[in-house]
Amino acid sequence: MKILLLSLAAFVVSLPALAQKTVLSGKIKDEQNQAVPFSTLSIPALKKGLTSNQTGTYSIILPLGTYAIKASAVGYKSKTQSITLSAADTVYLDFTLEQDAKLQEVIISASRKQETLDEVPSSINIIGTKDLAVQKTINNNLSEILANTVPGLGFNTNRTSNLGQTMRGRGILIMIDGVPQSTPLRNGARDIRTIDPAAIERVEVIKGATAIYGNGADGGLINYITKKPTADKAISGQTSIGSSNFLVAPKHTFGGQAGQLLSGTVHNLDYVVSGRYEQTGLSRDANGDVLSPEYGLNDLRMWNAFAKVGYNINANNRLELMYNYFSSKQNTDYIAKAGKYGNPDSATTGVLGNRPGKAEGTPYNHNVNLHYSSQRIVGGTDLDVNLYLQDFYTLLSSSNFFEGNGQPGNLSKKKGLRVNLNSPFLISDNWNGNFVYGLDVLSDKTSTVLTDGRVSVPEMNMRNLAPYLQLKSVFLQNLIFKAGARFENINIDVPTYTTLATRNYNTGGYSGGGIVVKGDALNYNAFVFNAGLRYNKLSYFKPFISFSQSFSIGDLGLVLRSATENTLADITTKAVTANNYEAGFSSTFGKLNIEGAAYISTSKLGASYVFVNGKAQIARSPERIYGFELAADYALLDELTIGASYSYTEGKRKINDKEVYLGGDRIGPPKTTAYVSYSPLSNWLLRVQMLNAGNRKRFDPVNGKYSYGTGPMNTFTTFSFFSNYSFDKSSSIQLGVENILNKDYFTIPSQWMSDSLSYVKGNGARLTLNYLYKF
Repeated sequence: MKILLLSLAAFVVSLPALAQKTVLSGKIKDEQNQAVPFSTLSIPALKKGLTSNQTGTYSIILPLGTYAIKASAVGYKSKTQSITLSAADTVYLDFTLEQDAKLQEVIISASRKQETLDEVPSSINIIGTKDLAVQKTINNNLSEILANTVPGLGFNTNRTSNLGQTMRGRGILIMIDGVPQSTPLRNGARDIRTIDPAAIERVEVIKGATAIYGNGADGGLINYITKKPTADKAISGQTSIGSSNFLVAPKHTFGGQAGQLLSGTVHNLDYVVSGRYEQTGLSRDANGDVLSPEYGLNDLRMWNAFAKVGYNINANNRLELMYNYFSSKQNTDYIAKAGKYGNPDSATTGVLGNRPGKAEGTPYNHNVNLHYSSQRIVGGTDLDVNLYLQDFYTLLSSSNFFEGNGQPGNLSKKKGLRVNLNSPFLISDNWNGNFVYGLDVLSDKTSTVLTDGRVSVPEMNMRNLAPYLQLKSVFLQNLIFKAGARFENINIDVPTYTTLATRNYNTGGYSGGGIVVKGDALNYNAFVFNAGLRYNKLSYFKPFISFSQSFSIGDLGLVLRSATENTLADITTKAVTANNYEAGFSSTFGKLNIEGAAYISTSKLGASYVFVNGKAQIARSPERIYGFELAADYALLDELTIGASYSYTEGKRKINDKEVYLGGDRIGPPKTTAYVSYSPLSNWLLRVQMLNAGNRKRFDPVNGKYSYGTGPMNTFTTFSFFSNYSFDKSSSIQLGVENILNKDYFTIPSQWMSDSLSYVKGNGARLTLNYLYKF
């Protein structure tokens, strides 16, 4: 009874204290009266902070008193307002934030949390909606779009395969809304072209080794962020139709495309759906000769269906479902006529013939992502949960690589769960930050099966469990420190299988078949770290330094395919940990913007393809890659802008205390890009852009021949043109001309491959004409 009376007395005493609190609510908006979601509010006097929800609203219980409340959001100027809370009823305080032209674009891929480029201590490129519109009109191939816009990324292959298109000399992890597309267990080099550009809102590129999203990002990651719904209409949309053809010998080169997008918001429901079909004709070089159909872009049939539906359950909780289907298959009556490597007058071309096998390409790529977000589930902590799956099948060309001929197809099925939490903290008005932490779970089943049923690479069943933690700390508003760690626990089950005999390129015969490899499990555990520092107070010089690591299992499938031992324990299957050291800066001098970075990337184990005794293997020798990048843009006039970039990468591996250069499949020649953009009228945009490949000649022929990856790469320069004329707010016409000067050149991969069948030229002049109608 005594305890009960004391508890009752304590409750009665606390009533006045409870009555001395009130609810403060409001909304964060921009100057166009649109909601600013996920804004940050801080109350320095109480050392409290919170985040607004998806609709920009917030609510918090505060003691009575007078407070200065600061609202801030990525891409906006901060604003502080004072308020006196003197009543127990709910008090409302709204904020209208002004966009900050000095702040750079917003990115989410660097740390799984929305932030500006100024807050990230690493090299990043963003290809926005406008730049995508320009590039996809010139060439709708994502491999080409990225090569023209991302310094440090390798040259376009002009093929369905992106073999050799590395980032700073290492592999790339490709994602769609964070869903991995790459197949590092068996690299089919088809991950860049896994979605149609028309379904993409923007592309985020993180350069340098990173483990924030897991296995395979030794050189960085590329995240395709899909279209988002319009918020101010119940229904809006865009209709597009277009055609394309080569300007030299245009017969049979005509292609066309048609697409439809619908989007809108109805009460708490928002949506965006789109579909697009494209068909290409023959591809020709500058002389009008048909390009080789081997992994070619000739006679393609491409489909893309995309849908995203979101529902705001309440002010703090949202559910969103995304689905994308992509298919690209080649239906052609042409076969390759091999040229002679090294003879510029004897390129491999396409001629009429009976093409063996099924239509090569990507028969299907299904992606589903269910995203749940909850604001302030506990205190100021936000929760994001992603449940995703990918079902991907890519079919290579039929060839005599396998004994008895064969057509291999790579199958990859991924299922994953990502649980991500973000907890902000506020130490003082000059010291704040946040913790991002969570858990990634991934199941990846990958195999290579020939169309006749023979198994080239058995189904590798990978289970990946990875907890992670990232810290971001902001001192004095301008000094940003970031650090984090991730623990990788990977288990891969490999069943018992029998190797297939494959061609030996030295003897021309077949060997290696019939070896029974006993199934077993492979286990990998590793800690990877990252740390970086950026200072962004001075607009004319914002430096950063960083260190980051990645963890990857480099093409285990190739190792298994080439096995010469009977047990997995005797096969070299070690993973690669890459270390990336980087320093860079960004500067703004009025209308001039400059960016630069220098880097060194090291690994104790390598991942280069080499041929030993006529068979493909992975060289495991230590590697060291280094390079630098520079980019600048300058607005000469309001209607005239120029820009350029230069990137240089070099790399070596160590063999018996001797350093040798890495091959062309890893390191490309220096790349220079430049553009001039001019608007003679407010509704008319013109652009000319240049792409230059430098020379890279690091190897000498052996017995008069170059081996895989060692072929000399010679310089070439191409120019392309773009025009957009808007008739009104609804309709416009776009014209693009790739290689407008009709330059005759060999692609970079055709030069370093040192193979006659792969000795293929680039596209000649090609015109694309599109009409767009928005409503």
